[in-house]
Amino acid sequence: MFKSKNPYAIGRIFEMHEKCEHCELKFEKETGFFYGALYVSYALTSGWFLTWFILYLTVLKWDTLYFALFVAGTLIALSPLAIRWSRLIWLNFFYKYKKELNNSNHSNHIHNLTS
Repeated sequence: MFKSKNPYAIGRIFEMHEKCEHCELKFEKETGFFYGALYVSYALTSGWFLTWFILYLTVLKWDTLYFALFVAGTLIALSPLAIRWSRLIWLNFFYKYKKELNNSNHSNHIHNLTS
């Protein structure tokens, strides 16, 4: 799906193949299709922040500055993963992989949920 296997190759982070090499599914249904992945990315990073914040309030007894630096560093380090995961999750909102068709015709692997 992604041209680079390394999510931390910053120069190539957004580069995706146009179509699936197995089933010929066009990943970007329309121009700007992956803008919706921004909402998914926001939810992922908010979840990570809330998890750290709850741990900070209940378990961790760090100074607020150390906690803020830790959370900022964690979110920066996980951003490339969040970008990829959000695109995958967004794509799965609209297409469903049919595992039972795996050994049959490749064009039937993906079921478009919008049609």
